[in-house]
Amino acid sequence: MTRQPTPSQTVGPFYGYALPFAKGEDMAPAGHPGTVTVHGRVFDGAGSPVPDAMLEFWQPAADGSRAGAPGSLRRDQVTGAVIGRTGVDFTGFGRVATDADGHYAVRTLPPGGVPYISVCVFARGLLHHLFTRVYLPDLADPATEPLLASLPQERRATLLAVAEREKVYGFDIRLQHDGVHEETVFLAFD
Repeated sequence: MTRQPTPSQTVGPFYGYALPFAKGEDMAPAGHPGTVTVHGRVFDGAGSPVPDAMLEFWQPAADGSRAGAPGSLRRDQVTGAVIGRTGVDFTGFGRVATDADGHYAVRTLPPGGVPYISVCVFARGLLHHLFTRVYLPDLADPATEPLLASLPQERRATLLAVAEREKVYGFDIRLQHDGVHEETVFLAFD
């Protein structure tokens, strides 16, 4: 008799228990003059906001270094409180949950050496997390950036943040095409 593996299935999300942490949206040092805000909403295939998604952001520092702040995810073993985020160091990593309207916001510095911020999306209904990128328009030239240049214009637009005002960018994530809006381009890593 050949046994088949049990298929993947979602039984959550349980993100509210251990994954969120205080100041997860603050990647930049407090009061840093170069801080930019990236915010938006996560939408499902019906065009409805996803109120319980978890987003992780990864990027190099403004100087291109990738070390981040050592211990920025460290927790107190007794209380569980995050103790590694001091507010004075760039962390290179952020984790935020969406609110009841599917909205998120993260404060960071423009990345050095690359024109994008990497994003990992966890959400209900996803058997595996999704990877995408937020390209900042001040840093990315769609004609010369390899990934952007390889995409049709309508797909490319799903990766480009929109400058709303000075140092504030909008970036919505669409988990599926909803009949009106294109699905965000997601990347596969083998």
